[in-house]
Amino acid sequence: MPDVAVVGSFNVDHVWRCDVLPQHGETRIGTYSTGPGGKGFNQAIASARAGASTSFLCALGDDVGAQLARALADADGIALVDQRSEHATGTAGIYVDAHGRNAIVIGGGANGDLRDSFVQSQWVVLAQARVVLVQRESPAEAVTAALRIGREVGATTMLNPAPVNADVDADLLALADILTPNETEFAALLATHGGTTIAPDAVVNTDDATLHAHCRRLLPHGTVVVTLGAAGAFVSHPSDALRGDAVAMYSVPAYPATPIDTTGAGDAFSGALAASISQLDQPFAEHVRFAARYAARSTEVAGAATSMPRLAPLGA
Repeated sequence: MPDVAVVGSFNVDHVWRCDVLPQHGETRIGTYSTGPGGKGFNQAIASARAGASTSFLCALGDDVGAQLARALADADGIALVDQRSEHATGTAGIYVDAHGRNAIVIGGGANGDLRDSFVQSQWVVLAQARVVLVQRESPAEAVTAALRIGREVGATTMLNPAPVNADVDADLLALADILTPNETEFAALLATHGGTTIAPDAVVNTDDATLHAHCRRLLPHGTVVVTLGAAGAFVSHPSDALRGDAVAMYSVPAYPATPIDTTGAGDAFSGALAASISQLDQPFAEHVRFAARYAARSTEVAGAATSMPRLAPLGA
């Protein structure tokens, strides 16, 4: 029985590293590597390596990428259930500079074929989980079905609203108990659903009371955790659902790290947060601190899914 059920994407990542990210029309010399990724798979690996029994629902092609997904899931004890697709398994092109900053282009492939009917056919898998976690690299109908099942059975439902250009509609937000956007995703959601325009780079310098007000407009019924990179995270609860915390809004500092690759750091945070919630009965702030520490450690290893630290090295 899984503690965490993740519904989402798997990609084969193709990674180029160079000193400076290329500009328009520019060619740069770098180094190449490849490995597993996809926001859903990254979060499933993070959840499993953070100590939670984890299931992963996805769509895969009939190719080497699918074989890689199954082998890696098996190695980490993840129960992978996939819908077969006629399209190639998803891919991503990732460019990383000397400071660990990245730019990413995704070729969704089979990920786009994940159907709500398939998700509904896996009701038993989802119904066993304490936390159901989704993102938006998969079709909206599929992830909405997953959160709806989670809500029906009383699981904690989590939505990581990434990537930023994916549509997140009001129905999907209504099904989320916890929302985990980064600054860019938060600004985009506010513009669409919160009636407010704010520049992504201004989020980190916005005072807590104003951020809290924005979060309450965006998700009145649930908890919003805005991840802020090196500035940590901001948490906002509704006043009648503090999840064991003493206050409705607060900031959690980032943990010290020497980053070499920030690819997947947000996924590390969401996966670890889901794992902690599923395992421990403690104030929500402690779950967020664990997730922040876990995400910081993930940036010290190159790669996406493969960078997710195991619980033991964290000393938790």
